[in-house]
Amino acid sequence: MEINYKELGERIAKRRKVLNLTQDDVAEATGLSNNHISNIENNHSIPSIETLLKICEALDVTPDYLLLGIFRQAKDSLLSQINQKLKLCDEKKQELVDHFITWLVDEKL
Repeated sequence: MEINYKELGERIAKRRKVLNLTQDDVAEATGLSNNHISNIENNHSIPSIETLLKICEALDVTPDYLLLGIFRQAKDSLLSQINQKLKLCDEKKQELVDHFITWLVDEKL
């Protein structure tokens, strides 16, 4: 499978925005320059593996998500998979999920 670096950059930018982080914030957390983060997000630079892992840590996501846009955690429990997906949601979406779960728990199915 070939990596689509344009989509990689888009996923980095999307996740960064969900977390309300600026490129400066990510640069500071990773020890990289703001320009380098911008170049990766805009598909002008291809990140090294080391850089990608730093970005994953700063954005609290897995490399699978950034590289492929999917979660590959077959060995993890369902709760762990749900938790990873929740990390990709902004606060408003997390509140909606919470309301839905509360409804499910209270509903007599």
